[in-house]
Amino acid sequence: MAQTSKSFYLTTPIYYVNDAPHIGHAYTTVAGDVITRWHRQRQENVWFLTGTDEHGQKVMRGRVQRFDASRLGRPPRGDRVEARLDDPRREKR
Repeated sequence: MAQTSKSFYLTTPIYYVNDAPHIGHAYTTVAGDVITRWHRQRQENVWFLTGTDEHGQKVMRGRVQRFDASRLGRPPRGDRVEARLDDPRREKR
């Protein structure tokens, strides 16, 4: 008899790119990684899919607003998000 191998599929939520990363992003990614590693140890084929939502009108509008803001002297969005990650007590803008 031919031995059939099991496959395991796991996906994470689609992370939204116009918002700052938070603990939920880390939790779901790490939890998914732990689960898929366990299935790999059992010699199963594993498909682990994660990604971001990088298209759509809301994302486009956000990028246009950030571009306009950067021309007016505000720091780029990435710098503002990084500053919030460095000091989580800092207020949202």
